[in-house]
Amino acid sequence: MADSVTVESSTEEILQNVGALHSGHFLLTSGLHSDKYIQSQRLLQYPRYAAIIAERLADQVLQSGLKVNAVIGPALGAIHLEVFVAAALDKKSETPVRAMFAERNSDSPIDPNSFTLRRGIELSPDDNVLVVEDVCTTGGSVKKVLSLVEELGAKAVGVAAIVDRSGSTIDFGKPFIKLITLSLKNYEQDNCPMCKEGTKAVKPGSSKK
Repeated sequence: MADSVTVESSTEEILQNVGALHSGHFLLTSGLHSDKYIQSQRLLQYPRYAAIIAERLADQVLQSGLKVNAVIGPALGAIHLEVFVAAALDKKSETPVRAMFAERNSDSPIDPNSFTLRRGIELSPDDNVLVVEDVCTTGGSVKKVLSLVEELGAKAVGVAAIVDRSGSTIDFGKPFIKLITLSLKNYEQDNCPMCKEGTKAVKPGSSKK
């Protein structure tokens, strides 16, 4: 139960207590299939617990020596997380730390899966930007946001995630800070054992369960 979470609880215990860990047959954002899924919004709906996780990420960011004045996350998975992490960093910064999210650039004739900034949010060469993600599987969304940050003239200084489910196989070319590293099995559709058993992959967030 969520009410059993304390500041001493491990990150894994917090995720389990809020019901963020799921088993089944899932279609991930990367296009891969998996029998495990981590639904971070089950955590982020509880500000007091999300704040604990964000504080842990912020502490590791500061311990690594990264200088950050802006935090950005790809929508939709990292929405809210970027605010919590920015707030945790802001408390320990002499200058304001901004929070923003990158949206899918669905109007792009070149790559509708790319990201863009909207709603009057801008980046400049003075910005040292931390890209945050809830769960990294292949890192595809994060890499696109890193590219966006640099295209806008800002400096992408690192990446931070709650969970790295790649087993530390992702290379962003930047410092990668994560609270949990898991080696979970992912499958291409043609080699997915759950598909071969006849079960249908559910895209997380589309199920009413």
